[in-house]
Amino acid sequence: MELKELEALMHAFVASKGWYDANSPKPQTPRNLAASLCIEAAEVLEHFQWREEVKAPDELAGELADVALYLLQLASIAGIDLEQAVLDKLAVNQTREWPDP
Repeated sequence: MELKELEALMHAFVASKGWYDANSPKPQTPRNLAASLCIEAAEVLEHFQWREEVKAPDELAGELADVALYLLQLASIAGIDLEQAVLDKLAVNQTREWPDP
């Protein structure tokens, strides 16, 4: 599935919940989406708290999906072509050097 197809499915889901409505109790603003993205990323980290191994891969997969969905939505709401942004960042990173630890 293409990234744009995932984005469309994400928007359809959010719209079906009424979260894009003007009076929504969960306004889908860039700030709120960024906060939600960080919260979900912290939930990913919880799977590694006090251990190196993943105990519940299915639960971790769900958290990673939450992160991806918020990332897709934030990029879309902010008018950013996430696919192009990733390609651009990869090109920039190709030219960078990182010192060895």
